[in-house]
Amino acid sequence: MGAVKTIARRSFLIGSAAIMGGVAFGTYMAARPIANPLEDGLAEGEAAFNPYVKISSDGITLITPRADKGQGSYSIQAHLIAEELDIDPNSATITPGAPGPAYYNGAVLSEGVPIPAYVETQVAETARAFMAVPAKLFEMQMTGGSSTVPDMFVKLRLAGAVARETLKEAAARQLGVSRSELTTRDGIVVAPDGQELAYTALAAEAAKLEPVVMQEADLRPASEWRILGKPFQRTDIVAKSTGTEVYGIDLQLEGMRYAAICANPGIGGALESYDASAAEGMRGVEKIVEVKAGNAGVAVIATNSWYAFRAVEAIECVWGTPDYPGNSSEHWEALEASIDSEAHFDHRQRNEGDVEVSLASATPFEAEYRAPYLAHAPMEPMNAVVQIGEDRIDIWTGTQIPLFIRNRAAAIAGMDNDAVHVHVLPMGGSFGHRLEMTHIEQAVEIAMAMPGTPVKLTWSREEDMSHDYPRPAALMRGRGVVADGKVDTFDISVCQQGLAGPWMGRLTGLTLGGPDATITTGSWDQPFGIPNYRVTGYRAPDLVPVSSWRSVGASTNGFFHDTFLDELIHEAGADPLEERIRLCIHDESRKVLEAVGELSGWDGADMGEGRGRGVGFCMSFGVPCAEVIEVTQTEAGLRLDKAYVVADVGQALDPVNLEAQLYGGLIFGLAHAINSELTYENYRPAQVNYHAYEGLRLYQTPQIEVKVLENAGRVRGVGEPSLPPAAPALGNAIFAATGQRIREMPFNKFIDFA
Repeated sequence: MGAVKTIARRSFLIGSAAIMGGVAFGTYMAARPIANPLEDGLAEGEAAFNPYVKISSDGITLITPRADKGQGSYSIQAHLIAEELDIDPNSATITPGAPGPAYYNGAVLSEGVPIPAYVETQVAETARAFMAVPAKLFEMQMTGGSSTVPDMFVKLRLAGAVARETLKEAAARQLGVSRSELTTRDGIVVAPDGQELAYTALAAEAAKLEPVVMQEADLRPASEWRILGKPFQRTDIVAKSTGTEVYGIDLQLEGMRYAAICANPGIGGALESYDASAAEGMRGVEKIVEVKAGNAGVAVIATNSWYAFRAVEAIECVWGTPDYPGNSSEHWEALEASIDSEAHFDHRQRNEGDVEVSLASATPFEAEYRAPYLAHAPMEPMNAVVQIGEDRIDIWTGTQIPLFIRNRAAAIAGMDNDAVHVHVLPMGGSFGHRLEMTHIEQAVEIAMAMPGTPVKLTWSREEDMSHDYPRPAALMRGRGVVADGKVDTFDISVCQQGLAGPWMGRLTGLTLGGPDATITTGSWDQPFGIPNYRVTGYRAPDLVPVSSWRSVGASTNGFFHDTFLDELIHEAGADPLEERIRLCIHDESRKVLEAVGELSGWDGADMGEGRGRGVGFCMSFGVPCAEVIEVTQTEAGLRLDKAYVVADVGQALDPVNLEAQLYGGLIFGLAHAINSELTYENYRPAQVNYHAYEGLRLYQTPQIEVKVLENAGRVRGVGEPSLPPAAPALGNAIFAATGQRIREMPFNKFIDFA
């Protein structure tokens, strides 16, 4: 793990994962350096020291290739580079750059290793590191899984350090001094005599040099950081606060036309016939196009989006039936038939003690839990601008998977991958929605009907929610035994559709077999030492096509696992927080639980009639996170009073945004626990706009306090980990206040909220 990290002019092989994969497995493709994409098309006097830093006499450009979907990704990437480069990131041009293999995400697949994150043995670390190899081979430039900071933490600081030291070397040669005698400050090199040379003035000379080789050990220790770890303003905050940020839906190009689509509301169903005669003569309509890519349907190209939307509504379509049950009741029947069925057994990654003997020795406590389908429903619906030229395709869109989009667009248009140019734009939310590309497939086919003209496809809100790949519905059955005031046996079975294989199939066309860990993620991998402990995953048959949703499997399993554990603790007569702490086998997680108790003033005392507090815990994406929620029963319904969040992120790089992410994950989790579900009628969701699919109302939101710990041995991402504990913390608080145990989301089906 202490391997040298090296940056060379035309390659950027960095990180022990790639080195280890190449050496240990002898794989040429895994070990082969990746060309620096910034080398192509450099102007005279420009220097590109690596794929992340480019400097010319006109200024400094920082490449931030992990997509920004509102979480501040561009900002933290820029600050990581700027820390070592010694510049104010706000003085540089920040851009995601052109997508390319050099920007593969070496950390995103590490969650798939069948070893809990709290296990940090050499074998575990080696297995996680090796997952960078398939990420490189599949050119997985993607954003997701709270992996941006873990993947980029060393890469980007090294990129900045290499650029800094190479500029110093250029200055040293110019001044006739040793590089070690020089220092840097705010984009300038400072000589021993006080003479200052701007980076921009040194770019031409530095471009002639081989970049200075750096090791990870050469990076500045946290004690010497000037930017990271200090409160700072995100680089995008002004644009996003003043409405000047340009999202995909805002983009305007000269001569652009606008498209809308009506696709089969049953995902995957055919378009059997259509009658567009009423739409053809409507104002602004220029073309009507049958679309076969993505979900089949009919598109209208018009002179503005309003005309396109209105014309699409006038088209009468006859739809074919998709390959899944038409109504929610049938979906639940499929889950019920699959759970505990040997035919649907997928995996059992945790099986400790002797569960069967323990269950047979006593009357077990039993419970069943359910979690519904959920839409992603980001504020900005899916959209893309596509322009088809004779030998070139340009795509402007917000996406988390730019290279997969490139490849699919090329296949649809019959061009080489290199002919497709993806321009990645900021996103107005995603929550996993932009890990898919149905709208891109449709947009490319539509634009092919008007060669040379940029065409913007925008999904209506109803189209967006109807053709979302939702979070899967899930069913859990639990059995447990308590003894001597302690939890002795914990046995849960979880059934839902697999996520990973179908998603990769949609992106690559490859069929991936084997167990799907997402079915039980957030339950089998929790840091508790229960004497008899078993978690089993059952794979439901394919129903509605599903996809990753913020915190993926942990979004449901956090609720299942922690609420059922709370039930067993109650049966044992133990204190909910103290028993979790006693059972915890991971030091950092135990400290998180202790800290949330201290932050919330947890003393185990009864809060009085109609009041209660609940604790929730889940370790996801390597981050232990605990939450306490306090509630009061009022005549108007249950009121959420206060919420306390504690998470261990390893190292707090951006304290202000980190706190905001923990706030946001909690609120997102509470919103869906209380209010949201997708139910299916006649193959389509019944909820297709926000009036029927509510977020958390301002008046429902509790006061929130956050505490961040930095005990973990590595830096972690925080876009998702505060979501999974929200539902169990609230559900456990409701039980403490009312005696009512809610085992199904959304909670508003069973209790009123003030």
